[in-house]
Amino acid sequence: MRQLFRRLQSQDRGSAMVEFALIAPILLVMVFGVLQAAFAVHNYNALRNLSADAARYAVIAHQSGNNLSTTQIRTFAVNHARGAPYLLSGERVNAVVTTPEVQRIEGAIEMQITVTYQIDSLLAFAGIEMPFITFTRPIFVTDNSIPLPM
Repeated sequence: MRQLFRRLQSQDRGSAMVEFALIAPILLVMVFGVLQAAFAVHNYNALRNLSADAARYAVIAHQSGNNLSTTQIRTFAVNHARGAPYLLSGERVNAVVTTPEVQRIEGAIEMQITVTYQIDSLLAFAGIEMPFITFTRPIFVTDNSIPLPM
């Protein structure tokens, strides 16, 4: 038995394979972690830009004389999220448009769009789901029922 241990101690064949087998799981977890963080940042930026596009759509439509309902703004946001450049999954994106009871600016109608999305998961095959991210943006349109001062 001692001879076997001495012989194994003097030989280093296969040591690189054993070292790689010990380090590979840690390396893979780090790579997946970096990719998952990149997906999260991408999805957050997509939500920010999507809410800005929906706010821009509402303001331009209002200035053109089209008074959009909160449902129309929500529908635009959800449908726009599915297309380029966002390409968000339609089942995991949600938008809610509300009108606060207290308006902060006189002569304007304030609405608020809240967009929610569940982050894409690289580890869904293992049953690990990612959290939801939310972004809220105010939308201000002029109140046409109030005469503007001259």
